[in-house]
Amino acid sequence: MTPKEIVMSGYQSFSEGNMDSLSKIFHEDAIIRVNGNHKYSRDYKGFSDWCDNFLVHLPINYPNFDLDILNVVSEGKHVHVRVRYKADNLDTEAVHMFVVENELQVEFIIFDDSQMIAEALSG
Repeated sequence: MTPKEIVMSGYQSFSEGNMDSLSKIFHEDAIIRVNGNHKYSRDYKGFSDWCDNFLVHLPINYPNFDLDILNVVSEGKHVHVRVRYKADNLDTEAVHMFVVENELQVEFIIFDDSQMIAEALSG
């Protein structure tokens, strides 16, 4: 599979709520970086850390959360995905940057409007 296909399979797994399938495309030492200065901003090490300390909170902090893919750019091992987040308390765009090596995501950086995220979290 190409890096783009691997990343897109992850979005498919996420949309289906299949965290087991999603976890399988992350390297065990993958770094997931959430930018900004809010309570979830930090580097997560590995899928389990990110799932247990970030993903699990999405439905609570962002009621009716939905993610739409706006466009994808892939070059070599780098894949950039422009997305739109919508929830009852959120409507914003972000860029997700992935590094894929040996058919596993080794790095995932979320570039979002951290002020909008922090505001949604405070409401």
